[in-house]
Amino acid sequence: MDLRRRRPKPPPPPPRRLAAAQNYNLIDPPSNPPPPPPKASDVFPLPLRLTNTVFFSLFFLVAYYLLHRWRDKIRHSIPLHVLSLSELAAIVALVASFIYLLGFFGIDFVQSIIISPNHHHEDEEDIVRAVNVRSHRFDRSLQNKPDLDLRAVDDRSRRFDRSHQKQPDLELDTGDRGQEMSVLEDEAMVEAVVDGSVASHSLESKLGDCGRAAAIRREAVQRISRRSMEGLPVRGFDYESILGQCCEMPIGYVQIPVGIAGPLLLDDFEYYVPMATTEGCLVASTNRGCKAIYASGGASSFVLKDAMTRAPVVRFGTAKRACQLKFFLEDPANLETLSIVFNKSSRFAKLQGIQCSPAGRNLYVRFSCSTGDAMGMNMVSKGVQNVLDFLMTDFPDMDVIGISGNFCSDKKPAAVNWIEGRGKSVVCEAVIKEDVVKKVLKTDVASLVELNMLKNLAGSAVAGALGGFNAHASNIVSAIFIATGQDPAQNIESSHCITMMEPTNGGKDLHISVSMPSIEVGTVGGGTQLAAQAACLNLLGVKGASKESAGSNSRVLATVVAGAVLAGELSLMSAIAAGQLVKSHMKYNRSSRDISQCGIQDAETRKARD
Repeated sequence: MDLRRRRPKPPPPPPRRLAAAQNYNLIDPPSNPPPPPPKASDVFPLPLRLTNTVFFSLFFLVAYYLLHRWRDKIRHSIPLHVLSLSELAAIVALVASFIYLLGFFGIDFVQSIIISPNHHHEDEEDIVRAVNVRSHRFDRSLQNKPDLDLRAVDDRSRRFDRSHQKQPDLELDTGDRGQEMSVLEDEAMVEAVVDGSVASHSLESKLGDCGRAAAIRREAVQRISRRSMEGLPVRGFDYESILGQCCEMPIGYVQIPVGIAGPLLLDDFEYYVPMATTEGCLVASTNRGCKAIYASGGASSFVLKDAMTRAPVVRFGTAKRACQLKFFLEDPANLETLSIVFNKSSRFAKLQGIQCSPAGRNLYVRFSCSTGDAMGMNMVSKGVQNVLDFLMTDFPDMDVIGISGNFCSDKKPAAVNWIEGRGKSVVCEAVIKEDVVKKVLKTDVASLVELNMLKNLAGSAVAGALGGFNAHASNIVSAIFIATGQDPAQNIESSHCITMMEPTNGGKDLHISVSMPSIEVGTVGGGTQLAAQAACLNLLGVKGASKESAGSNSRVLATVVAGAVLAGELSLMSAIAAGQLVKSHMKYNRSSRDISQCGIQDAETRKARD
C-alpha cells in the first residue's frame, strides 16, 4: 500500500524579540535554520486536513441521525434499546470517530511533553548575544562612514522622544528586555496609520491586542487632527469585551458618574436604583420621591404586555395582491403555521401576533413576539426573515423592500407604540399619604393635582405632544438605561408616559400613577455584558437571564424603570408646586469650582498616578 507522508508544517515564526531585531537590522537572520522537530501526526497515511474533515463530518452526521431516530422513537413510544442495523452501525461510527478526535486533540499535548521546555530560553539567550555582537558591528560601521548624516538620526530620535513625552496615554510594552523595541514598533504602526498604509479599523486584527490598538489609533487621530485628547482616558478599560459587538475603532472611554436612588419600595421589594447622569439634582430628586413612596407603604406595578416588534415592508404589482397577503397573515387559522416558522430563530422567540397596514400596493407587516430576557431586536428580525422566506412559496410575486419599514417603530416617536405598545407595557401606582406630601414633598395634594392637569395633560396637549404627558420621564429612563447597558437611543419610545394625579381617601391623600406602554429593556446581550453595566444590573438583582422563568428579569427591570419614573415625577412636580425648582437647581446643579484649575489639577493627578 502506498503510504503518503503528511507534508511537514512550515517552521514556526521567530519569537517577537527575534523578529523585531531582524526588522531593525540588529542581528543577522539565520542562514540555515534547524529542521523542525518531528510531529506525532506524521504517522497518518492520509493528509491531516482530509482525515480531520472525514472524521468531523462522520461524527456530526451520525450524531444528528441518532438524535433524529431517538426523537421519533420517543414520539411513537418505541423502546430506545431496540436498535436497527443502521442504528447499530451509526453507534459504532460515532464511537470510532469520537476515539479518533480524542486521540487527535491529544497529540499536541503529548508533543508539548516530548519537546524540551528550555529551548525557548536558549533561543532568547542566543538572540541577546547576537544583538550585542550586531550592535558593536553597527557602531564600527558608523565610524567608518563619515558621509552618514548623524544629525538627521539625532533629530529623528529627539522628535520621537518629544512625541511620546507629550502623549503619556500611549500604551507601550514596558517589559525590561523588550521596551525599546516595542516603542519602535508602536511608533512605526502609528506612522503607518497616519500615512494610510494601514487601515485604522484593522489594528485589532493585525496586533492581536485591543488595548494597544486603541492607544495607537488614538495617537494617530491626534496627529491627523492636530487636536489633543488629553482628558479622554484610554487605560483601565477592557477593550476585548467590546470587540465586534459594542463599539468599533475605540480610542478611549467617557466616564459618567453613577448615583443611587432608593430604596425604592416596589411590589414589596426594595431596590437601589443606579442612575448614570451628569445632571445635578436628578438623583437627589428621584431619591426624595423614593423616600415619599417608601413612607407611604410602597408602590405597585403591573406588566400589561411583553412583545418586541419588527415590521418589514413588501410590495406587489397590485393593491389586490397586497390585501390578499394581509388577509392571509391576519387569519387566526394561519397563526400556528407562521409561529412554527418564526420560532425557529430562537428558543426564546414566541410569535404573538401580526398586524398589517396597507398603503396602495405596499404592505407593512408588524410582527410581535416575546424575546425572553433579551431586548430582542436581532431575535425578532431573524424570525421575520424566516417568515418572509416561507411566504415566497405562496406569494412569489412579493418584493421585500426592507426588513424594517418604520411601522415597528424603533427609536422614533410613533403613535403605534403609544397605542399598541412595544417592549414592556407597564403601569405603576402609589398612594401618597397627606402628611408625607406636606413633610417630605413640602406641598399639598390640591396643588399637585391642579399642576398635573394644567402642565402634564393640558400643557402637553397644547404642545401637540406624542406620548409626552409627563414632567421628565426621559430623565430617569436615560439615566437607568446608561447605567444598566441598554440602548440609549431607545429612550425615545421608552419614555412615552402619561402621569396621572388624583385626590383619594376623601381628598386627603394623593393617588399617582404612570402608564408607560413601550419600555424596551433587556438583561442579556449588548451593553449589559460589560463589567460596569453588569454590576448595576446585579445591584437590582436582574443580572443575566432568569433561570426560573424566561423573561422575568427583563420584566422586573421594566417595572423598576417605571417605579423610578413614578418617584421622579412625584418629586419634580412637588418642587414646581412649592416653587423650589429654581432654588434647588441653583444650589445643586451649579458648580463654584474654577473649571480651568480643575482641569490642570486632574491632569497632574493622572500624570502622578501614571
